[in-house]
Amino acid sequence: MKFDKSKLPSRHVSVGVKSAPHRSMYYAMGLKKEDIEKPFVGVATTWNEAAPCNITLSRQAQSAKKGVKLAGGTPREFTTITVTDGIAMGHAGMKASLVSREVIADSVELTMRGHCYDALVGLAGCDKSLPGLMMVMIRLNVPSVFIYGGSILPGNFKGKDVTIVDVFEGVGKYSTGSMSKKDLDELETLACPSAGSCGGQFTANTMACVSEAIGLALPGSAGTPAVYEERDKFAISSGEAVMNLLKNNIRPRDIVTKKSLENAAVIVAASGGSTNAALHLPAIANEAGIDFTLEDVTNISKKTPYIADLKPGGKFVAKDLYEIGGVPILIKSLLDGGFLHGDCLTVTGKTLAENHKNIKFPTNQKVIYPTSKPLSPTGGFAGLKGNLAPDGAIVKIAGMKRKNFEGKAKCFDNEVEALNAVLDKKIKTGDVVVIRYEGPRGSPGMPEMLSTTGAIYGQGLGEEVALITDGRFSGGTHGFSIGHVGPEAAVGGPIGLLKDGDTIIIDIEKGILNVDISEDEMKFRKEKWKPKVTEYTSGTLWKYSQSVGPAFKGAVTHPGGFKEKKCYADI
Repeated sequence: MKFDKSKLPSRHVSVGVKSAPHRSMYYAMGLKKEDIEKPFVGVATTWNEAAPCNITLSRQAQSAKKGVKLAGGTPREFTTITVTDGIAMGHAGMKASLVSREVIADSVELTMRGHCYDALVGLAGCDKSLPGLMMVMIRLNVPSVFIYGGSILPGNFKGKDVTIVDVFEGVGKYSTGSMSKKDLDELETLACPSAGSCGGQFTANTMACVSEAIGLALPGSAGTPAVYEERDKFAISSGEAVMNLLKNNIRPRDIVTKKSLENAAVIVAASGGSTNAALHLPAIANEAGIDFTLEDVTNISKKTPYIADLKPGGKFVAKDLYEIGGVPILIKSLLDGGFLHGDCLTVTGKTLAENHKNIKFPTNQKVIYPTSKPLSPTGGFAGLKGNLAPDGAIVKIAGMKRKNFEGKAKCFDNEVEALNAVLDKKIKTGDVVVIRYEGPRGSPGMPEMLSTTGAIYGQGLGEEVALITDGRFSGGTHGFSIGHVGPEAAVGGPIGLLKDGDTIIIDIEKGILNVDISEDEMKFRKEKWKPKVTEYTSGTLWKYSQSVGPAFKGAVTHPGGFKEKKCYADI
């Protein structure tokens, strides 16, 4: 069909006499007159050779471009960065991870703005690239479709499915002598047998589930493993779908509403997903000018049944979910139980309920449970507050047996010191490991702590030692690990006032995180506290530290839709 470009952004670079110089550059790239007259669709990928998560995205982008062309658009492919957490983990490189979410969103925004593209198809693999692309879709508010690059296949070690998290935990096992160097060497060669994102219900797969539940991705598109050719069919369909959205002027902010954000939080809670979602959902909401915080996410978990037996809290991996029907089975179970808003619009042009009305919930499987017989009556994570976390904190409880903990603090002002203490076997049963100055502003960058939690779990101390931090955790973390403690130490939060030996009280059922000292003592310590001097005084990390907000609001770096006067789509 022929599109009227008189109200589309690309009219600025393709219509009328004044656009002759712009058109000449398109001719230089082999486009014809009829191509230039069509809508321009950005096809953004996070392809790179940094990690298996992203390595198939260039192939899938070619299929998305086919879909755009088939439906009457002119695709323009471009790439942006990713930082891959599995490689950045456990050293200073992890400071770059969360920052990359903002850089991804900002760089796609600038590419779209600079070239006046009319719509967007975004393909993402590793953790922060998924929310980064979803954020920019809402920020720009041009018709958009998200596509997940797909998960990795599970490794097999001694007859059991394994993932990258088993390797992190293997480091802890080796430190105690419970795993030999030979076995660890073999495990590292087997854990990641293909391209694709980490295979458990870690951050990438959690946000992939969110992409379907929130309505920005086609039903079923998140589940297929990265190396399967079926992914390319979804990419073609996504290219066609974005042109249908353009034709009908359906924009991301028509899809991403308070109700669809609640749906997203339900999916995370029901699947035992990553606590990182409690950062990413508020950040996505910020782009639309919707107030949706850490507390909104954790409150939803209180009333959502936990129904997905997925790693790290459960037994199965993403490929197992795919083989029983993928994310639509999870959504169908929750729709049938009345836990989702079925009337939310999606990128199909239909509602969530309409998309799933013909899905049959399979009863001959043990990956996803019906909501009437859940693994647990409440979701996979819980919120905590108290005199140690006035702004809140979050803990993943999927698969945990223990719900309260009291112990003595052992304080570390960075993760490296804490990890070394764990590997040197200085952490004992009953300790509360406190890692601070690792928040968004203080680190800067709010790194994940999987190396430390993996080592603790590998030493058999997963529920015998607690860890609290103003940083965050990998979606692969399990055990007594409490993150996002706010306010963070760098701004004078109580976590920065703790001393070795302080008694820390954690009660997950009551939602409490306290330190057993008086208000007067807390006030006295605050008066004596001095900000920690950071060594990051230039470059991207410095810029991030100057603008980033608190974790409970998503660690965002700009005012979002709350302050917007005109969105890009209306230029």
